Amino acid sequence: MKRICFHPASRAAAALFAIAALGPLATARADLSALFTNAAQSATLPRRPSIVLIMAEGLGCGDLSCYGQTNFQTPNLDRLAAGGVRFTSYYAGSAASSPARAALLLGREPGRLRQRADADVPLAADETTLAQVLNAAGYHTGLIGEWNLGDDRTAGAPWLKGFDEFAGYFDPADAKNSYADYMWRYAPRSLINPTNSQREDFVGREMLYPNTGGKKGQYIPDLYALATMNFISINQPDPFNRYRPFFLLVNYPIPGSGRGEVPSDAPYSDEPWPPAAKNRAAMISRLDGYVGQLLEQLRKPGLSNSTVVFFTSDAGPQADGNAAAKFFLSAGPFRGGRDTPYEGGLRVPMIAYGPGKISAGRVSDFAWAAWDFLPTVLDLARVFSPTNIDGLSLWPALQGQTQTNRHEVFHWQLRGRNTWHTVRLDDWEAVQPTADAPLELYNLKTDPGETNNVAGQNPDVVSRLQSFLKGDR
Repeated sequence: MKRICFHPASRAAAALFAIAALGPLATARADLSALFTNAAQSATLPRRPSIVLIMAEGLGCGDLSCYGQTNFQTPNLDRLAAGGVRFTSYYAGSAASSPARAALLLGREPGRLRQRADADVPLAADETTLAQVLNAAGYHTGLIGEWNLGDDRTAGAPWLKGFDEFAGYFDPADAKNSYADYMWRYAPRSLINPTNSQREDFVGREMLYPNTGGKKGQYIPDLYALATMNFISINQPDPFNRYRPFFLLVNYPIPGSGRGEVPSDAPYSDEPWPPAAKNRAAMISRLDGYVGQLLEQLRKPGLSNSTVVFFTSDAGPQADGNAAAKFFLSAGPFRGGRDTPYEGGLRVPMIAYGPGKISAGRVSDFAWAAWDFLPTVLDLARVFSPTNIDGLSLWPALQGQTQTNRHEVFHWQLRGRNTWHTVRLDDWEAVQPTADAPLELYNLKTDPGETNNVAGQNPDVVSRLQSFLKGDR
């Protein structure tokens, strides 16, 4: 492992995490270009949109005022939703972080993933991510925040999975340290010394001196927000970079499971709430502020009408041991939460915003899931999707057109110490909470909170869904 030593004059800039925009590893692009026959053609198309995906952690449908939260407001996310489309039946790729992120980036259903709820399993060398496809098609790509799909010793390292630049953490435990004194960095050799082709790429830990020795001088989510602004500013498509678009994935670790820190519980310090509730509200408001900064950045010339922003959560809020999530009804009207097979763990916010590209002011109950994100974004970028995916493109729905193709059935399988299944068919949802448990059945139209198990009254539906789980569709 290499460790970079910054010249003292550059440490201030390093601490600001100004992720710069330069080309990807030539070998990675050469290998991928052979996989996608339209990569060269796509790279020459004029003014393809840049794409930003912001993913919160443990944020539920009930946590945003545009989804019904009344205890506090999220005005910037409300503004994002008003300028685009807000989906009320969008599902995470899993109720656990690692498989949820893998499902989104690979375009695969959870049952076809190697990731588990109780172990970190890196992406394999032959698994192709959304970032790799976009990178091969000419996009500059960046990742800020938690990765959780491989480290610098595996084939799942971010720079081997399509990201030109990386600033964040491999391990979820490290990612949850709000005042960590270091951050992992990857930057290509051309960023370090463009005139010396022998200089190696930088892969290593970058010290965050305001947090050394137990100090709490730099809140990590604030640093992510600053890195986001810098990345967008530096990579703005213009004549100097031949209008090269970018793809940026920002994984914020907040509001999290209820054990995270926040610099202050303002502006809720005087509320008669439990301390954990004040902190959760403060983190969500801080997250909302980051979105406001992004919207202001996109108001600058050349970006407003050429950037599409998606906002979502990796999975639902923690159900057990999270008093703040219960206090605010963070899962909305839904049962359960993170790591559970019920709607509260799987149904999460999804907002898509893109002036001139995504029709504004709409609320859609069209059901889709994280594995649909890859083909949707690739349609938006005018790039062909890989063939070994399970997702469908929602690009027509984003434009306000009729969505003619849809999933007949959604299926979630979470492997771990306890393996469970969830299947949604139209308004029916079947849940098998343990491997040997009978199927529970709920009608989401009449019982969105999944309080009334009607399996006994609907044996034909149960039989059909059991057949699906056995592969006899």
